[in-house]
Amino acid sequence: MNSRTSRYVFVGGLHRSGTTPLTKVLGSHPEISRLSGTGVSEDEGQHLQNVYPRIRQHGGMGRFALSPAAHLTGESALATPHNAERLIAAWSPFWEDRPLLLEKSPANMIMGQFLQALFPGCHLIVVIRHPVAVSLAMQKWNPRLVARNGRRRVSMYGLVRHWLVAHRLLRADAPAIEHLHVVRYEDLVADPESSLGEIQRFLKLDEPFDARSLTRGRNEGYQKTWDAMRSRMIGRHVVKRIESEFRSEVAEYGYAIDRLSEVSSDFDVGRFVGP
Repeated sequence: MNSRTSRYVFVGGLHRSGTTPLTKVLGSHPEISRLSGTGVSEDEGQHLQNVYPRIRQHGGMGRFALSPAAHLTGESALATPHNAERLIAAWSPFWEDRPLLLEKSPANMIMGQFLQALFPGCHLIVVIRHPVAVSLAMQKWNPRLVARNGRRRVSMYGLVRHWLVAHRLLRADAPAIEHLHVVRYEDLVADPESSLGEIQRFLKLDEPFDARSLTRGRNEGYQKTWDAMRSRMIGRHVVKRIESEFRSEVAEYGYAIDRLSEVSSDFDVGRFVGP
């Protein structure tokens, strides 16, 4: 594989935001190779390398963006040509020889400047999803108190707060990232052809993506869970606190904090994070 002449594509977004199904669709394109057959969780490149800390070292899912050390930029001491070669060496065994080489890890969303410094000209695609849907979806892996690996439980309030912190970092980084495309999960599953068409143009590909594997309506179940929390004494207070404190900022992303299946149709994500 002539990795020096390949273009690198990175996918990022918080856990349960839809990065895995999108990565599978992108990786099925004849001009793109994604990491596969790695034997690590979700075939994420973060688990195959030892250049930068994995998110587990920053507290894991629901916490990592709160660690200043997780927010790597082009000024990081790790942003060296030697480390770029080390990453290529770690990932290359799991890529096929194609023009575009894709790597997906959640923390890529707050490492855009760092990845750009290592791989000039690379493209970053970030998936965002309603913060309450993301937080409820993460409950499956949220320990009751402490997991065996030492990871502690994160409250619903803490998960939504973490969502906002991570997306603030993305917005702050965006003007310095040359090739950045942000897609909302809700738009992706509601109109896959349109959303994937934008990504096709972003990556300058001739052939379209196959959108048939993307399913619709994944937030409806979480809406029922959120509404059910209002009928419980403890849940009622959690819902009220989250909705009252975060409603305004969540609305900046085209989301209504209490309506998980509704998104603002006139919201331009690309312009929102642009310079």
